[in-house]
Amino acid sequence: MTLPTRTNAIRFLSKVRCSKNVIEHCIAVSNLATAIARTCERRGVAIDVKLVEIGSLLHDVGRSVTHDVRHGVIGGALARANGFDDRIVRIIETHVGAGIPEEEAEVIGLPKRDFMPETVEEKIVAYADKLIKGRKRIEVDEVLEEFSKMLGASHPALNRFRNLRREISALTDSDQLGSSDPRKAMERRSP
Repeated sequence: MTLPTRTNAIRFLSKVRCSKNVIEHCIAVSNLATAIARTCERRGVAIDVKLVEIGSLLHDVGRSVTHDVRHGVIGGALARANGFDDRIVRIIETHVGAGIPEEEAEVIGLPKRDFMPETVEEKIVAYADKLIKGRKRIEVDEVLEEFSKMLGASHPALNRFRNLRREISALTDSDQLGSSDPRKAMERRSP
């Protein structure tokens, strides 16, 4: 199945009445996710960069209906109903948090199924989304702090995010993906 162009993906967000702020967030996430995907590609990782670009543009389409945790499931349903590729539907459904396992999904009122990112494309979009707040790039520590405030310091989502970060950093051979300040990234690399 062919993927929509970047322009058509943005038009779709407008068509379903996503706010300007949501669309700007989606563009910022897409820019970061695409950069990560291109780095992976240069390192020889088998990846569909176009899928990452379009999936990340559409990841928050469900926010046209709700801003709660259900926006991933609702967005997936919207994408499916409008004939989008199943790979895009999966990106939309699995980007929330750092993924939501089946047992947690049921507890928080989502359908009883697994919403964990599995493919490299799904993981990159989920990760990039956490590093963008609004249109602004934030630090990994800020992501963890927000997760702690929202979910509690011992919530498993914090470890899922840390694991996702490790996985993406290994694929890109870079710890800089978690820092908007290259000096901090270099400090972490120093012995």
